[in-house]
Amino acid sequence: MVDRASVMSSEPVKHGGGLKARLREEILSYLAISAYLYLCFGVLLLYKAGALNQEGIHYLPFGVAAVKALVLGKFLLIGDALGAGTRVKTRTLAMRIASRVGMLLVVLVVLTLLEEIGVGAWHGRSIGATLAELGGSARLETLASIVVLLLVLLPLVATQEVHRALGPGRLRQLLFQPPADAADGTSSSRRH
Repeated sequence: MVDRASVMSSEPVKHGGGLKARLREEILSYLAISAYLYLCFGVLLLYKAGALNQEGIHYLPFGVAAVKALVLGKFLLIGDALGAGTRVKTRTLAMRIASRVGMLLVVLVVLTLLEEIGVGAWHGRSIGATLAELGGSARLETLASIVVLLLVLLPLVATQEVHRALGPGRLRQLLFQPPADAADGTSSSRRH
């Protein structure tokens, strides 16, 4: 069984089986990241739908959240494959997390921009028209989207980096097994 924390990690899990095992790892990682993104975007869309519903506008495009999660999930895997933020030497885990979040955010913004230009070209718009649309009246919304991506990346990358720092399986053990002092029936709060 594959450790879920290692699926979320940018470091590959060591398995035998060559290409088939690597493909399985990539698919599991892609699905786990996309599911996390879908959850985050779905909650934001639910909030937006609630606000619009109060104004009499019925809006609930969870399909948009799914497509965006799948696209950004692939972009994150591309960023990981490029080693975004992993080549910077840092002194602390917090600095490594910040570095990776920043570099992955840059990768997501650049690839999303290229995606928008491609979609615009598909619909017959010039690059200038597409960029003007992104930078025009939607400037505040674009900035908010970037900040949301930053906030979504932070726990994802922090989990990956803590997993990497602790070693394979250790994060899962810490999260899902009782603490050592719980085994003898005492808790640290009772001893003090």
